[in-house]
Amino acid sequence: MPTLSHLTGVVAAFAAVFVLRHITKARSHRSTRVRPAEERVLILGASSGLGRTLAKQYTARGAKVCAVARRSEPLVELAKECGDRCLPFVGDFTDAADLEKLRVQLLRQWDGLDTLHICAGVSAVQPVMVLTGIKTGDEDPDAVGVQHAIEIASRATQGNFFGPFIAAVTFIPMMKRTSPSPAILLVSSVAAVVPAPTRALYAATKAASLLLFQSLAIEHPEIAFTCVLPATIEGSFRSSAVDADPSQKIDETNKKGLKLEYVASRCAEAVDQGLRGNLVIPWFPYAIAHHLYYIWPSLIERQARKKYNFTA
Repeated sequence: MPTLSHLTGVVAAFAAVFVLRHITKARSHRSTRVRPAEERVLILGASSGLGRTLAKQYTARGAKVCAVARRSEPLVELAKECGDRCLPFVGDFTDAADLEKLRVQLLRQWDGLDTLHICAGVSAVQPVMVLTGIKTGDEDPDAVGVQHAIEIASRATQGNFFGPFIAAVTFIPMMKRTSPSPAILLVSSVAAVVPAPTRALYAATKAASLLLFQSLAIEHPEIAFTCVLPATIEGSFRSSAVDADPSQKIDETNKKGLKLEYVASRCAEAVDQGLRGNLVIPWFPYAIAHHLYYIWPSLIERQARKKYNFTA
């Protein structure tokens, strides 16, 4: 078990890194190269929640915004609210053909792209073994149950990994050619770096895309890659979980999470400042919890069970 001096050292190291990052951000403000009123912004997942809020904030400051979602009705409403600087596009970001059409359209109408926000994704809220149909931890799953779990995992992977992957490979070359300071922001989750019960599938797929984009940042240093890792955000994101039980109509709307306007402002600010790397919201306690897991895993596991009221 770590000693008090070990924990004090961890906290002190994090404080030093926090101060250093703020000093670095002040030196590399992106708006000197991409003026906010001339910025060309693409937001994937703009029908509701964080993506919709970002679209409103960007158009309010004069940027051109392309808002993408699978459903046309919310996009039509959003375009009315945002005015003629909002370009709606109905498409699925997990469909390569849809994103290819979008890329061609942006080249034709905007001559390129400066900023990409990937806000789309899917939730998963069940313990892993429940996906096989098991109600207790003592039963053996049958082949049908395992196949069902695989299908659910595939849906989560499609939305949280392949969608961001397709977006990256579709738009990275164009952004490097057409923007003086390209930036890509991936909305990940604290769940990608801090394990939690009932969130294993969600966390695993979010962690996969997080590491993908961290690696892409090394391969493409011309692009400022920012990965935002928020705690729970207010809204109804969980209500559309890929592993939701269709027989149970449970209101998963979260009214106590982080405010959408706050998280959206932090995302836009991070891009404006050219922030590279991870932005954990809120920084305390989650950034510390991530690293504390490596030296005191039993503490994090115990706190995670308590937070989610989980009994093995």
